[in-house]
Amino acid sequence: MSQTGGWPCAHGGPPLSGLMRAQPEDFVVDEDLGFDPDGSGEHVFLRVEKRGANTDFVARELARFAGVGPEAVGYAGLKDRHAVTRQTFSVHLPGRAEPDWGALQHAEFRVLAAARHGRKLKRGALRGNAFALRLRVVQGDREAGARVLEAIAARGVPNYFGEQRFGRDGDNVERARAMLASRRRVPRHLHGLLLSAARSALFNAVLARRVTAGCWDRALDGEVWMLDGSHSVFGPEPFGPHLQSRLEAGDIHPTGPLWGAGELRSRGDVAALERAAAGDEPELVTGLEREGLRQERRSLRLMPHGLEWRWDGEDLYLAFTLPAGAYATVVVRELLHAQSLSVLPEADAAEG
Repeated sequence: MSQTGGWPCAHGGPPLSGLMRAQPEDFVVDEDLGFDPDGSGEHVFLRVEKRGANTDFVARELARFAGVGPEAVGYAGLKDRHAVTRQTFSVHLPGRAEPDWGALQHAEFRVLAAARHGRKLKRGALRGNAFALRLRVVQGDREAGARVLEAIAARGVPNYFGEQRFGRDGDNVERARAMLASRRRVPRHLHGLLLSAARSALFNAVLARRVTAGCWDRALDGEVWMLDGSHSVFGPEPFGPHLQSRLEAGDIHPTGPLWGAGELRSRGDVAALERAAAGDEPELVTGLEREGLRQERRSLRLMPHGLEWRWDGEDLYLAFTLPAGAYATVVVRELLHAQSLSVLPEADAAEG
């Protein structure tokens, strides 16, 4: 199966077509850390709005302006380049006065606010992201589109890793396969990127099988569950009315494997399905196990919270929030064939 979006849809396929991210203002992302800076400490938390710039570039520019090394700047996650995004960066300034952030003038970003905090901002240290999207020149059956949106609000969508995870041309899985087969050394950043692509491909393969079988959002024998809004997992355990009620309420979700060394936590039918999917990619499985990554789990179901939509002529506006590590594009793909989708090597949502 293609690693660049050829995964099965859960709600019958998109009934609409249109333009997505025709300009950066069509894709607005607002990061929610889930906490406020405490007002004192060696780190300065900067709320930054960027347009047409990637996260690493902004981090380097902040370091340069503050007169510190790149390692002194932290952020919770990558944000899409072809968008308007608001996120927080931390700058380590021990025993130093702050520069005049208002004097930092840049065509691609601006500092909105600054406050002190006691700790560096680490990757994954966020609650989630709020999205406001404008889909332009949308054509198709609007009543069918409304039905899909209602189904997404009620049942969620398959929690695929988005196309961005696999690189600009979707070739990171092949690069990972070559790296793992040859065991050649690559730069540390690239090494981690390719391992992530390999794990993501295996997860998507498992999820695609469950979407095809119609069981991506219901229980199979041997299920491992994840609590909504967290990475806490439990199970397997006998499935009964209590778990069914929690599943229907969106409080818990079935999970799939992020492959690594060790035994699968799942059992029964779930484990059999996961092993079958992994059996199609023995080089990736063996390589990931040899790299020492441990078995982890990821939710199979993604629930966009607060989903709203409205039409303005031919344009459709969507708004929703997603947890860390989720992709807005996997929500939109259930609804819309995007005629102009910018796939860049950064995530739609900060990954935790």
